[in-house]
Amino acid sequence: MSNARRRIDATLRQPAELAAHGLVPAAALPELEKVAARYAVAVTPAVAALIDVDNPDDPIARQYLPRVDELTTRPGESADPIGDYSFSPVEGIVHRYPDRVLFKLVHVCAVYCRFCFRREMVGPGRANALSQRSYRRALDYIRAHREIWEVILTGGDPLMLSPRRLAGIMTDLAEIDHVRIVRLHTRIPVADPARVTREMAAALKVGDATTWVALHANHPRELTDDARAACARLVDAGIPMVSQSVLLRGVNDDAATLEALMRAFVECRIKPYYLHHGDLAPGTAHLRTTLERGQELMRALRGRVSGLCQPDYVLDIPGGHGKAPVGPEYLSREREAGADLRYRVIDYCGDVHLYPPKQ
Repeated sequence: MSNARRRIDATLRQPAELAAHGLVPAAALPELEKVAARYAVAVTPAVAALIDVDNPDDPIARQYLPRVDELTTRPGESADPIGDYSFSPVEGIVHRYPDRVLFKLVHVCAVYCRFCFRREMVGPGRANALSQRSYRRALDYIRAHREIWEVILTGGDPLMLSPRRLAGIMTDLAEIDHVRIVRLHTRIPVADPARVTREMAAALKVGDATTWVALHANHPRELTDDARAACARLVDAGIPMVSQSVLLRGVNDDAATLEALMRAFVECRIKPYYLHHGDLAPGTAHLRTTLERGQELMRALRGRVSGLCQPDYVLDIPGGHGKAPVGPEYLSREREAGADLRYRVIDYCGDVHLYPPKQ
């Protein structure tokens, strides 16, 4: 690990580069090369600086550094675990819910998460972005479907595009009269905060639609001073932000870490939105928790932090059936013989109360 603190000036994309900087053991290179041949690897300088090389279970490393476990595909895992392909009427569009579509502009990211549900679709060797023809066909689809109120720019990471290109896309979407909301899903403020310039923030603002940005972060250490400043540039430009996180074993599957993460979001003026249960992407079983563990953590979070800090715990049902809330239940019915209907309500301490109370 003698090279661990050597300055990193460029994104690391090969296991040998990771080993040279002390981020992975050299002895593991033959197996890690097999992982990298299948799933993209990219670790930016900002992310590399967060990794504790002396901790083999570092929660930042678990998110970004390749592991041999990724070569094992478990039963039920799928290259398209949430069914994007089944709901893609034209290239670049996923239309699963009536009033909104995903618009997948690019297939590259600044970093590649080891649990990504699109890991078979993104990275080197895939098309980097939609062709101009496919882009126009996607816009035509949105224009033709007046029920589409919201367009969600994803991929890949849409903030990999230049401010000039983003400004053009935002203008194209805002000119469609029934599109009122444009949401962008991104890791960039965490992975490459310097990329979020005032020019980029200005490019995301359009007059005829409201822009939202959803930030993906999973551990409070990811919200560095630079990341917070990048988020502030967006919020100060008038762009509201929400968060998305994935519940990950060894990263954030304890109440204290989730509490710190959600509070950090709110301190950054980011409303916690979704806590996703891990998808059944191939080679990700070592990072998934159980649903029961997720429910336990949501109960704990309810008792620890403000309502501002509460995300929805959701599961994307395999096969493209959409998201379902899978948090704990706090309400059940109770009826005694000959009595009026009452409910059992569980408070944040776990105590049970009747509603209406007995007289």
